[in-house]
Amino acid sequence: MSALFGNYGRRPVHLVKGQGTKVYDEAGKEYLDFTSGIAVLSLGHANPILVNAIKEQSEKLWHISNLFDSPEQEQLAATLVKDTHLAHGFFCNSGAEANEAAIKLARKHTGKHTIITFQQSFHGRTFGAMSATGQTKVQQGFGPLVEKFIHVPFNDVTALEAAVDDEVAAIMLEVIQGEGGVNVVSDEFGKAIAKICEEQGILLIVDEVQTGIARTGTRYAYEQIALKPNIVTLAKGLGGGFPIGAMLGTAEMYDTFSPGTHGTTFGGNPLAVAVAQTVLNHVFEKSFLREVMKKSDYFKEQLAKALPADKFSVKGRGLLLGLGCGEAVAPLITKAEEAGLLLVGAGEDVIRLLPPLTVTYEEIDAAIVILAGILIN
Repeated sequence: MSALFGNYGRRPVHLVKGQGTKVYDEAGKEYLDFTSGIAVLSLGHANPILVNAIKEQSEKLWHISNLFDSPEQEQLAATLVKDTHLAHGFFCNSGAEANEAAIKLARKHTGKHTIITFQQSFHGRTFGAMSATGQTKVQQGFGPLVEKFIHVPFNDVTALEAAVDDEVAAIMLEVIQGEGGVNVVSDEFGKAIAKICEEQGILLIVDEVQTGIARTGTRYAYEQIALKPNIVTLAKGLGGGFPIGAMLGTAEMYDTFSPGTHGTTFGGNPLAVAVAQTVLNHVFEKSFLREVMKKSDYFKEQLAKALPADKFSVKGRGLLLGLGCGEAVAPLITKAEEAGLLLVGAGEDVIRLLPPLTVTYEEIDAAIVILAGILIN
């Protein structure tokens, strides 16, 4: 019996090294990694610029308490909020932690407790984040959840309007529900949310843990919708593989998180900040963002050519794409793995396509050849 708990359904592949989009198992077999550690490896495996950033910082300082001043955190926060309506940042270690911070901030700032989230959403597995999540399979077996979360159907304006009352502190939204099936918020729904928040004085929390940091072809996915969130949460791609999360907020939020209201031992440590700053210095460049969009368009065009439209659908934005298969995808993911392509699902019948943002066009072509081989042959 393993010395590990069995809470992961692990695949029988032991990966030992990687470079860019390619990884290798202990037998030397090569795979194209179109999981990116589930939207984490923004710049691919073992990118030299990140290796150097870690090496240089590791020779200076690994960890200090957040009791001390950190100009490096200041710089990272300034980079994240630059040219946005946001003003301040808080650093932690993961997306769930960022969402916990957002929930606390929204409740404390408004003095209200109800938060509206959406069915099929995913916000994490800590108690607050799990309670916010709109999937019962994530919540089963853990007893009473944190109260005052309302889950309404995604992209349903009527249901959302019916759920709003004077007790609502915030609406918590994923612009694209990654875990829930790569479901994209409609323009109509985005406008309805913006109107409700403005007219009712309700805060808007946008969970960009999976969609942020250039994954959808803009710095943040909310920039592609008519939304101005009060709070934004980040993780995954921010550290390019090194653990770091962040919560951003508008200037109005500043006084609510006064000393002692929230904290973390490891959040924003020098190693994590150095890596994240290096990631942003590259992926926030306009030319890099344009290239993500070009690769996305190419990927979708080639998928449409390779797969019959009456059986498969492509959705999503940037390099967060979902391939609707109309059948259970778990066996298909196993077949792809055997053929040298690593994939992850999104719900029961959608394959999520999450290559590193540095993926090449040739690697996209190679992945499509494998996909076509297992899906239509």
